[in-house]
Amino acid sequence: MNKIIFLISIIMTQLMADEAHDIIKKLDENFRGRNVYMQVSMKVVSMGHERVMRMQSFSQGNKKSFVKIIYPPKDSGITFLSLDNQMWQYVPKIERVIKIPPSMMLQKWMGSDITNDDMVRQSSIVEDYEPRIIKRAGTVVTIELLPKLGAPVVWGKIITNVDTATYTSNRDIFYDEENKEVRFFIYEKVKKVGKYYIPTYWKVGSSDALDKFTEIVLEEIEYDTGVYDEYFTKNALKRFSK
Repeated sequence: MNKIIFLISIIMTQLMADEAHDIIKKLDENFRGRNVYMQVSMKVVSMGHERVMRMQSFSQGNKKSFVKIIYPPKDSGITFLSLDNQMWQYVPKIERVIKIPPSMMLQKWMGSDITNDDMVRQSSIVEDYEPRIIKRAGTVVTIELLPKLGAPVVWGKIITNVDTATYTSNRDIFYDEENKEVRFFIYEKVKKVGKYYIPTYWKVGSSDALDKFTEIVLEEIEYDTGVYDEYFTKNALKRFSK
């Protein structure tokens, strides 16, 4: 009898592990599609001050992305390219392409609560973490993501809540290697675009500084309409800056 219970336990654990992998994969595929174009508004709130930026984002698959700042005027034309976990920036005022070194990956991107690492590691949640279901509440499944052995990641753990009705997340919590909560992402206002679902409002902040946060609104979204390969070369940084 004990052997039967043990075997059933092993089977159930494996089934839940497979389900967790399937949910995370569908979450990732639903977010990015084959390719996606977005126009995004970002508001950075800090110490009672607010700063607004707007940008265009182009991505193809899970390893190629291109971002262009279009507002405010002083930052307009700054571009960013991410390819295979590497990142470059073009600054029109000095007419230089700058490679972002690994030592700067945790620095804030354009002064927001998004990091350079967030911009680069688009496929990290699927490739670098092992998922495990820890809670269910209706269609919402809470999944714990632990780094795989040797994975080049900065977080000790991520807890995500995924609504399996739309395969969108409503909250991510990030922990450091000492299991201390560090920051959060909140996702709201899910919209259906073609066959995909995506939250159009994001809030990002540090867990210990609630008066500092970044709000992101996805103003325009176009899936699978074709994003040209020309965006994903170093020449594109200067070429599409204008």
